[in-house]
Amino acid sequence: MVAQDTRNPTEAADRHVEHAFIILFSLASIVAIAVTRTRVPYTVALVVVGLVVGSFHVIDPPHLTKTLLFSLFLPGLVFEAAYNLHVSQLRRSWRAVTLLAGPGIVLAIALAGLLIAWVLQVSGLRGDFTWKDGLVFAALVSATDPISVVSLFRKIGVDPRLTTLVEAESLFNDGTAIVALTLILAYVSGASSGVAELTGRFVLVVCGGAVIGVAIGLFVERVTQRINEPMVEITLTVIAAYGSFVVAEDLHASGVIATVVAGLVLGTARHTAFAEATRIAADAFWQYVAFALNSVVFLLIGFEVHPAALLASLWPITVGFVAVVLTRAVVVAAVAGVLRGSSERMSAAWGALIAWGGLRGALAMVLALALPPDFANRALLVDMTFGVVILSLLIQGLTIPLVTGTLLRRPATHLAAD
Repeated sequence: MVAQDTRNPTEAADRHVEHAFIILFSLASIVAIAVTRTRVPYTVALVVVGLVVGSFHVIDPPHLTKTLLFSLFLPGLVFEAAYNLHVSQLRRSWRAVTLLAGPGIVLAIALAGLLIAWVLQVSGLRGDFTWKDGLVFAALVSATDPISVVSLFRKIGVDPRLTTLVEAESLFNDGTAIVALTLILAYVSGASSGVAELTGRFVLVVCGGAVIGVAIGLFVERVTQRINEPMVEITLTVIAAYGSFVVAEDLHASGVIATVVAGLVLGTARHTAFAEATRIAADAFWQYVAFALNSVVFLLIGFEVHPAALLASLWPITVGFVAVVLTRAVVVAAVAGVLRGSSERMSAAWGALIAWGGLRGALAMVLALALPPDFANRALLVDMTFGVVILSLLIQGLTIPLVTGTLLRRPATHLAAD
C-alpha cells in the first residue's frame, strides 16, 4: 500500500511557507557573504538573485502583497531607520527634509505624471495613456528607498548630515507618497471634489499620524523608564513600531508617519529610557530585524518580476524611468535653490547625490499590485512600476558608488557597499 499524506491542507501550506523562508534566508546569507568584497550593493545583489532564481522556478515564495508589506515589513523597517536616525543632524536639515518629503513629493508627482502622459501620447507609444494615468503612476513610484545608498554613505564616512538628509527624506516621503496616492485615486475616480479638499485631507492624515506616533512613543518611553526588564522593554519597542502603524491606519491616518515619529521619540530617549545593557540589546535586536526584513523583501522583489512582461512594455518603462529621474533632479534643484541662503544650503555635489540616490523599491511595487482590478490601464501601470523599480535598482544602485566617488572625490576602492 502507498502511504497517504495525513496532513491537512492548512498544515501543508504552513510547512511550505516555512521551507520558503528558510531558503530565502539561506540565499540572503550567501549573497551577504558573496558581496562583502565587491562594490555591488547588497540590496541590488538580492534583487538580481531573486530575478535569476525566480526565472528557474526553484522555489515558490510568498507573494509580496500589500497585506504582507504593511503587516510585516514596512513598520519594522521604518521604525528601525527612525530609531537609529541622528536626531541632532535631523534638526540641522529639517527644512530640506520637510520640503523634499512634502511639497517636493507633490511637485514631483505633478511634473512626472504630466510629462509621461504627454510623451506617450505625442510619440504614439500609448495614445490611451491619460494625464490621470500619469499622476497615478508618478504617485506609485514617488517614494524613495535608499537603503543601499545610506549603507554606502555610512561605510565611506560621508558627512552625517547628508546621510541623515537622504534617510530622513525617505522615511517621511514613504508616508506622504501613500497618502498622495490614496487621494489621487479618490480624485481620478470622482470620489473627491477638488484640490482644496485633497489638500485638507492630506494635511489631516499626515498630522494625525504624527500625533499618534508621538503619543505612543511617549507612552512607551514613560513605561520603560519605570522598569528594568530588557526583554519586556524590547517587546515594548516592537509594540510601538507595529502598534503605532496599526492604530494610525485604523483611524485613517498615516501609519508610516506614525511609526516614523514613534521611532524618533524612542530613539532620541533611549539613553535615558533604557539601562545601558537594555539599550545595547535593543540596538542589536533592531539591527538584526532590519537586516532580516530587508533581505527577504529585496529577494521577493526579484521573484515578483516577470522579464517577458517588462520587455513588452519596454518603451513606456523607459519613458517613465527617465521622467522620474529628471523630475527628481528638478525638485532637488528647486529645494536647493530655496535653501541657498540658509544654514541648510547644499552643494551641487550633494544635490546630485540626493537626486541620483533616490532609488525606488518594494513599496512602489506593492502599491501598484494593490490598484483596483478594474482600474484603467492597470496592467500597464503595474508593468511600468515594476520596470522603473528594476531600472532604478540596477542602474542607479550599481552606479551610486562611482557617482559618490566622483562627486566627493573619493577613491573607488573605498566604495564597496554592504
